[in-house]
Amino acid sequence: MPVIEITDLDDPRLVDYAHVTDVALKKARGSEHGVYIAESALVLERALRAGHRPRSVLALGNTADEARALVGNDVPVFVGPGDLLAELTGYILHRGVIAAMNRPALPDADTLLAGARRIVILENVSDPTNVGAIFRSAGAIGADAILVTPRCSDPFYRRAIRVSMGTVLQVPWTRVGDWADTRALLSRHGFHVAALALRADAVSLRDFDGRDHEKLALLLGAEGEGLTEDALAASDSVVQIPMQHGIDSLNVAAASAVAMWALSA
Repeated sequence: MPVIEITDLDDPRLVDYAHVTDVALKKARGSEHGVYIAESALVLERALRAGHRPRSVLALGNTADEARALVGNDVPVFVGPGDLLAELTGYILHRGVIAAMNRPALPDADTLLAGARRIVILENVSDPTNVGAIFRSAGAIGADAILVTPRCSDPFYRRAIRVSMGTVLQVPWTRVGDWADTRALLSRHGFHVAALALRADAVSLRDFDGRDHEKLALLLGAEGEGLTEDALAASDSVVQIPMQHGIDSLNVAAASAVAMWALSA
């Protein structure tokens, strides 16, 4: 299949890119589970390595050959100048390549936790930038899986994938339901749940030894609001990072990296 030069922004084959929101992409026609956008050749490569299937690729003129080499000859590669692609998408393609990818089905939570030792749970983290940064830390430090609650921002949103440098496509994750079912799931798999929260009875992270627990789940809450009472009630321990200079907390993404590293043994 030849590289296709864009001449008409109303071309129906470009609908995945035409100022489409993440929410709309999740409901895209012609897809079983929706669509997400992979930004940059690096993220596209990681998506392909994870077994995700591209629908098409959009490339700046000088990156078309690289895109074609990644996806092979059966996937449409559309090419055009930067100003035209920015008009189509609503943003500048700083990294030269974006791809519309078929979302995979999310794994079953029991299957995901089988064999896992260190996991992260995100409760109601609504900022996709924070979600992406947490996934990047999880990928680098070594969490086995991530569970996200119903009100948590979608890890497949474009900004989350971009900030994570594609690790959202590498670290296994799935959504869970209410806390009664989630606590039962974690108990079934033998996890000790350590909640990161500002509480008077919280144990300092310096004193909480992750090696005491064969299976450990680190629970993180939303910026500002923190963890809900239901989440804290479902936890086995409450832990906090000791602070200095009158600062009470870190951004949730920074706190996740500190806590994951401390509990990674």
